[in-house]
Amino acid sequence: MLKVKNLHSYYGKSHILQGINLSIEEGEIVSLLGRNGVGRSTFIKTIMGMVQSEGSILFNNNEILGRPIHEIANLGIGYVSENRDIFPDLTVQENLELGKKENKYGIKWSLEELFDLFPNLKNRIKVPGGVLSGGEQQMLTICRSLMGCPKLIMIDEPTEGLSPQMVNNVEMLLKKISSKGVSILLVEQKLTIAFNLSNRLYVMGHGKVVYEGLPKEVKENKEIIKEWLEVS
Repeated sequence: MLKVKNLHSYYGKSHILQGINLSIEEGEIVSLLGRNGVGRSTFIKTIMGMVQSEGSILFNNNEILGRPIHEIANLGIGYVSENRDIFPDLTVQENLELGKKENKYGIKWSLEELFDLFPNLKNRIKVPGGVLSGGEQQMLTICRSLMGCPKLIMIDEPTEGLSPQMVNNVEMLLKKISSKGVSILLVEQKLTIAFNLSNRLYVMGHGKVVYEGLPKEVKENKEIIKEWLEVS
């Protein structure tokens, strides 16, 4: 589905990503791990065409490097930023409807299916997005992205700042999304969440992939955890 080869990204003269190779298969949940500032968010933004880059990004055998953001989205890639970008003055329903896209490539979701995934949103359908809790806003941004019918959804730090109960809700939601065949690329700081959810993991450091493996392999590799994942 997604195959990234020798990807380099730049902010001006700063060389952020340095030869990234990564792949995601259909229906997989893949997590990008690493400390803050190693380039994980930049990687997702590069996939979306938001960062100056070179290399190759194949999505369903289509080269998308250099394409405009809207074309990449219309091919079936969804993006949920860490900022929980909602329209605070619009209702939950209006926020969701703004996410609709005519996308012939992806997996279609109805409002009813999304409300089945997260009933709290249905109960607040006429409530402005700005009065929702942080966790509810996170659910709203994920569900709005699904309205665009993605085959791949990339989510940046979905559990940041959430209560333990809401973290569990997000985890359950992502599992349900994956079970419908949507691939997920996850940037996640909480190792437990990444270990529980992911089929495979990539560990990043200094703009490069320093390790790739199964969750069990990473979990048992104390050197990798100490060198690249522990926060001092």
